[in-house]
Amino acid sequence: MKSIRNKLLLWLGLGLFSIIVLAGVALYFQARGEANQIFDYQMRQIAASLPRQAFSPISPGQQFPELEDEIMMQIWDSRGSVIYHSHARGAMPRQAELGFANVRGPNGMWRVYSAQIGSTVVQVAQPQSARDEIAAQMAVKTVVPLLLLFPLIGVLSWVAVSRGLAPVRKAAAEVAARDMNSLQPLSDVGMPQEIQPLTHALNDLLARLKHSTETQRAFVADAAHELRTPLTALRLQAQLAERASDEEERRAAFGDLKSGLERTSHLVHQLLTLARQEPDAMGFAVVDLRTLLGSVVGDLSSVAEHGGIDLGLSDAGDDGRPLQVQGNADALRILFNNLVDNALRYTPAGGVVDVGFDLSAACRCTVIIQDSGPGIAESELPRVFDRFYRAQRPHGAQDASGSRAAFGSGLGLAIVRQIADLHRVPVTLVNTGKGLQARVDFILLPA
Repeated sequence: MKSIRNKLLLWLGLGLFSIIVLAGVALYFQARGEANQIFDYQMRQIAASLPRQAFSPISPGQQFPELEDEIMMQIWDSRGSVIYHSHARGAMPRQAELGFANVRGPNGMWRVYSAQIGSTVVQVAQPQSARDEIAAQMAVKTVVPLLLLFPLIGVLSWVAVSRGLAPVRKAAAEVAARDMNSLQPLSDVGMPQEIQPLTHALNDLLARLKHSTETQRAFVADAAHELRTPLTALRLQAQLAERASDEEERRAAFGDLKSGLERTSHLVHQLLTLARQEPDAMGFAVVDLRTLLGSVVGDLSSVAEHGGIDLGLSDAGDDGRPLQVQGNADALRILFNNLVDNALRYTPAGGVVDVGFDLSAACRCTVIIQDSGPGIAESELPRVFDRFYRAQRPHGAQDASGSRAAFGSGLGLAIVRQIADLHRVPVTLVNTGKGLQARVDFILLPA
């Protein structure tokens, strides 16, 4: 399991160790530069302290008191003969040029200073390794205390990281302490700015869950209320069929029972359809409205024919251009099925239900479903899309079978509105004086 604490401590430790190493390297080069300056000055002083007259040969064992063990000196005359060595253990590299130079000699690189004194040339030399050793000692003396403090810094880092992650543990504990019905937002008082985006996202999720839960509870409560009446009616109709005294009375009772079953089946179907459209996510694809509406009209043509209603798909104003939109084909089929089905139910026998397109606006297509029924009272138009709301039908309204339109669940238009909202398309109902007109406005995809 990945741990933020361990990862932070690991990166802090590696970063701190890298900084100490880089600081040691920087100190080493800085100390070496300072040591070079000091020793170069010392070499010039040694050369300057020699007498200005010509040297006579000096025995190799004799040394100047100013010379240290790591500094060597040699002198040769104008003929190139060495007249003095400060150390008998080996000859120094000779450097013809006057001044400072780095020369490769015995045991590696040497720092050599040459100066002419009278008719002689004096060279003072020092191994570069001696200077590097002094620089390394200075760097180590500076870095070692930091390394000794490394465990203390590690403990402080552990405490700081633990305290920094405390708000996360607090928020986790608050969420863990809740039960499944507690959907109140988390408090972000005192939360660090880095934690607030997490709490805000959780609160947004809790708000959406609360809304979804409340919607489902309201739906279940409404569904239970709506199913109670038809189930009670079915039980009473079954009892009447059992107590029928003759065949005619029994046939009438079973006819009522069959009608009750049809109404209940229709209600359950609408409830299941509405529940299936509850989620806010569905697969969208390219849908051809002309093909979809033709299929819907074809499926309901037998119902219209049985009720003596003229149902057709009008091509007036259709210029033949593609009518493609982005949407879910199954959901849009349900939407248009419900609108056309409602138009058939409210249209009396001998009436007309016309489905067509309005393409007058650029890049838009309005699907129009016009019936020749009595329409809906203007005062009830704002509420007909509410769940389980049944508008009062004008006197004489009949269903497609020619009988009084006696049943309806109050869910058909609620399903239409929900699918339209999911597709972000407006749907409106208008009384035209010749019946009710339903309009669904789509934005067409580029051809």
